[in-house]
Amino acid sequence: MHKRLISAFVALGLGLSSAVYADEGFDNYVEGLKVEAREKGISESIINSALDGITFVERAVKADKNQPERKLTLDEYIPRAVPAWKVKQANELYRKHKTTLDKIGQQYGVQPRFIVALWGVESNFGRLMGNYNVVEALSTLAYEGRREAFFRSQVMAALEILDAGHISPEDMKGSWAGAMGQPQFMPTSFLSYAVDGNNDGKIDIWQTEADVFASAANYLKKAGWDDQYTWGRQVSLPASIDASLMGVEKNKARSLAEWQKLGVRRFNGQALPSVDINAWLIQPDDKHGRAYLIYGNYQSLLNWNRSHYFALAVSHLADQIR
Repeated sequence: MHKRLISAFVALGLGLSSAVYADEGFDNYVEGLKVEAREKGISESIINSALDGITFVERAVKADKNQPERKLTLDEYIPRAVPAWKVKQANELYRKHKTTLDKIGQQYGVQPRFIVALWGVESNFGRLMGNYNVVEALSTLAYEGRREAFFRSQVMAALEILDAGHISPEDMKGSWAGAMGQPQFMPTSFLSYAVDGNNDGKIDIWQTEADVFASAANYLKKAGWDDQYTWGRQVSLPASIDASLMGVEKNKARSLAEWQKLGVRRFNGQALPSVDINAWLIQPDDKHGRAYLIYGNYQSLLNWNRSHYFALAVSHLADQIR
């Protein structure tokens, strides 16, 4: 039975018979993954330990299909994403790990408060990493077919990580979508950005804070972070502002002096800072919602996750870490 037909059966909740078909087709698909892994030079022991016995994970497919449709406004979302208890914990953990954070921040040119904020938003400081078998979840989503090429490449990257000995198959846990560890890196992001922060020869983004912090900082550095600046600021807009000026595209950047001339002001109504830096104007909800002038560092956060809600949650939390 074709895999997309199988996933349709699963989505409709059609009992055991559909699960049997899914298992049969999935098992054949996994054999194909093994062939590809061998062609890529993955060791036979890792191929067998990671792929033998994995099963089709219906709840991963359901999670992929049933992502929430209702979008909260930023006024609703920010207080939920950055509650007082998370701010308190962020400051406590910043102080606890200050020596390590300062060293890594200096090494990579990233303010430690942003490293801690990413840590808090991505996994609640390592408490919510997901408990899915990463290879199993990724193989399921590749087989389901909606984004097969993407998830299949993630399976191969996960096997490469295992083959390098950074973690064992049974300990490689993550979200239903395969995001792993405390910074919630996809396997390809791990291969591109994860680093050994404590110089023990392994990259452990699951349990070793130094590796988590250094990997997050390295990602931001490679995405263009500049620690001479912050992320941006909330602003107030004149009623006459032209909506076509808004957006994160390269050609929409203007100097703060230019935004000042266009009537943009700090949120409290005061003049914008006299700093020679380009900024973009965004209003993620609608013309009645929050408006922000954002800098290049915010663009680096969008490189991590193309969501204004994510980037603003990190930014607002970072602003409250001292």
